[in-house]
Amino acid sequence: MTVNEAPGGFTVRPMTAAEVALAVDWAAAEGWNPGHHDAALFHAVDPDGFLIGLADGQPAAVISVVNYTADFAFLGLYIAHPETRGRGFGWRTWQAGIADAGDRLIGLDGVVAEQDSYRKSGFRLAYRNIRYSGAVAVPDAGPRAGTPAGTLVPLTGVPIDAIASLDAAVFPVARPAFLDAWVSAPGHIGLGLERDGALAGFGVLRPCRTGYKLAPLIAPDEPAAEALFLGLASAAGGAPLAMDVPEPNPAAIALVTRHGLQPVFETARMYTGPVPALALDRLFGVMSFELG
Repeated sequence: MTVNEAPGGFTVRPMTAAEVALAVDWAAAEGWNPGHHDAALFHAVDPDGFLIGLADGQPAAVISVVNYTADFAFLGLYIAHPETRGRGFGWRTWQAGIADAGDRLIGLDGVVAEQDSYRKSGFRLAYRNIRYSGAVAVPDAGPRAGTPAGTLVPLTGVPIDAIASLDAAVFPVARPAFLDAWVSAPGHIGLGLERDGALAGFGVLRPCRTGYKLAPLIAPDEPAAEALFLGLASAAGGAPLAMDVPEPNPAAIALVTRHGLQPVFETARMYTGPVPALALDRLFGVMSFELG
């Protein structure tokens, strides 16, 4: 997909893998604290879904509109370079991304400063996600395999179908290939929680520019979420830990608050059409503001 806009020598086209890495660097400059391997993981999902706007051949704006299925897309990484803002390059790149999604339902996590703009493009608020951050004091040297909530197991040994089934309850579409890459990425640490021999919940800790993010954390109840949380927090070794928590899940907010994490910013989960029916009571930590 290529869009040429005149006058001004402005072009929107799919990013190369190197340009996705540039977009992630821009996200870091905005304070979003991306993971070390986010660029490669993001690009592999939908290489044509990451668009860059070029003004006279120079990067001016970026956006991702990942078409997960024929019915659903997720928008993220919408950034105009600070030196080009106010010249319409971000808006042109936005329009190209929205056009690329076609008639699909589009979801996004919108920062506060842009939410009015998103409403003008037809997005409506579903609920808020709140990022909590801080250092977690874990009394043990490491996770215990057996807990009252269930048995913790390395996620790399769990069939991807079982992981994808739990994720599909809290995300609008199934995405097993992406989950497989996410779980096995270098430096990512995943734990599953088993009950009666079946996977009941899981979480992944990923190293970021600063500290770690626990993303996602999916569990059937607060005791299971806490067991996974503590097991993964122990691997952070006291480094800063962030988790993006859906506000409609009070048990998730209670969990992070109890362990000393503090709210640092929020986003609005918004959709262009009917809000998908998701089991938000099982979603304790969002996978990614960029890919949902």
